[in-house]
Amino acid sequence: MDSQSLKKSTFKRLLGYIKPYKLAFAVAVIGMIGYAGVDTLFFSQIETLIDEGLTKQDPTILLYGGIFVPVFFIIRGLFNFASTYFLNWVGFKVVTRMRQQLFDHLMKLPVAFHDQHSTGDLISKITYDTQQVAEASSRALLVLIREGAFVIGLLGLMFYQSWQLSLVFLVVGPLIAKVVAVVSKRFRTVSSRIQTAMGNVTTTAEQMINGHKVVVMHEGQNAESKRFSEINNITRNQNMKLVNTRAISTSVIQFIASLSLAMVLVIASYPQMLESLSAGAFTTLLTAMIMLLRPLKQLTNVNSDFQRGIAAATSVFTILDEPVEVDNGTKVVDRVKGDIKLENVTFAYNEGDEPALQEISFNLSEGKTIALVGRSGSGKSTISSLLTRFYDVNDGQILLDGHNIKDYKLKCLRRQFALVSQHVTLFNDTIANNIAYGAGRSVSRDDIIQAAEQAYVTEFTDSMPNGLETMVGENGVMLSGGQRQRIAIARALLQDAPILILDEATSALDTESERHIQQALGALRKDRTSLVIAHRLSTIENADEILVMDDGRIIERGSHSDLLEQEGAYYQLYNLQFSGG
Repeated sequence: MDSQSLKKSTFKRLLGYIKPYKLAFAVAVIGMIGYAGVDTLFFSQIETLIDEGLTKQDPTILLYGGIFVPVFFIIRGLFNFASTYFLNWVGFKVVTRMRQQLFDHLMKLPVAFHDQHSTGDLISKITYDTQQVAEASSRALLVLIREGAFVIGLLGLMFYQSWQLSLVFLVVGPLIAKVVAVVSKRFRTVSSRIQTAMGNVTTTAEQMINGHKVVVMHEGQNAESKRFSEINNITRNQNMKLVNTRAISTSVIQFIASLSLAMVLVIASYPQMLESLSAGAFTTLLTAMIMLLRPLKQLTNVNSDFQRGIAAATSVFTILDEPVEVDNGTKVVDRVKGDIKLENVTFAYNEGDEPALQEISFNLSEGKTIALVGRSGSGKSTISSLLTRFYDVNDGQILLDGHNIKDYKLKCLRRQFALVSQHVTLFNDTIANNIAYGAGRSVSRDDIIQAAEQAYVTEFTDSMPNGLETMVGENGVMLSGGQRQRIAIARALLQDAPILILDEATSALDTESERHIQQALGALRKDRTSLVIAHRLSTIENADEILVMDDGRIIERGSHSDLLEQEGAYYQLYNLQFSGG
């Protein structure tokens, strides 16, 4: 799609957002046209004032003028209020709706999309880009309609006074249009660059804030400051380019308009022209021409606002057009038994990449526990991402209770799994609400307390002044790793899913915490099918089967004692961990 048709389709789509508020928008348009109409009417009375009031010295004309001027301005003020208020009301409604759509859509996008896009860039689209759509478009429409109507009114007034002199203005019209067209292209390019630069500003700031401890520890302040300064300067440069383009184009257009004004004065100097124009008519004509310069300037500036709004809308629509997670499943069950079967599963994260998993097959029967061990990057965590369909297999299939997991509705499928990983995500809320998050049903206070007790959460909350009502801070910064982990286990207990995935759930814990968490995990694994991805081999000795993975393949399988007897890869890993090494 070329840039022109893309711009048209974006504009059409934007108009679709205004549709539900067309009544308020219509009031705003009437207000804008009324405002321009009152101004034009005001200037049209100059002729009467000069010819009748001053030249013929009629005092009643001047008296009426004194009465009507305040009335004019009251009416003008009412039109101004109606247009500004209702246009902004529509603008904010549009931005609120667009933000909500964007937020909701981002939640529906597949994990792969989020893995490939920086958080800062996406936040910038929700905050900055949507705001630009409303601000730029509202301001552009206000100027376009109000000043446009004023220009038409003034031109009408000029032609009424002297069509011969007014024709000069029509000659310069195509020249102005050409300048506007050239400048438009430039505005659109620069606006698009400003959006990218703003995304980078947000990303860099977010990385520094999230990694503040690392920055301070490694004395990275200067490096971060330098990186931010470079990105900050790019944003400034792009904004200055926009200002330059706007300033030059305004000056050029005003110069073209001034040439036409000069031509009018030259033509008016001919005796036959001077005879046909009264002092009032000539003053009105001249005033109208001079007054035309301001709206013309604003109309050329409106172009930059409009292009900025279009560029921002294009950026937002690009995300809204991203395909959501594929969910063609129709099977819905309340609770599965928990039989899992992987048949020759092969998977690569990106096309052309080395497979993260190659022909993986194993059975995990109801109520049993399988442990996956192996070096980092051997494909252990990828299996849990495939089971919950964060990603879909390239070859082979995964069966749950004998049905392909693609046959289940996504919500139903994910409800069958409780996932406890080493990266615990907590929300800036109370401990109790964090435990209850995602329970999928209404839970009582007693249910929360019971889960907290089973996961040994109450052991540390009892000593806190607010107990389970303690706020955890952003992503649980007020809590230790072990405490966060116990909250995650309490959450999983409350979720009461038939299948449990433990992804290196104890890897970051001290011995004291680990003992508690092992007991909590014991309670959690009871009567559940469990897949344990382990870093510490001591946590999986009692698993029904252990799969040793390397480079995306299963290289050994068996019970703990069987694998030790084989003296293979598992034996080496075990000795490495327990020989004090």
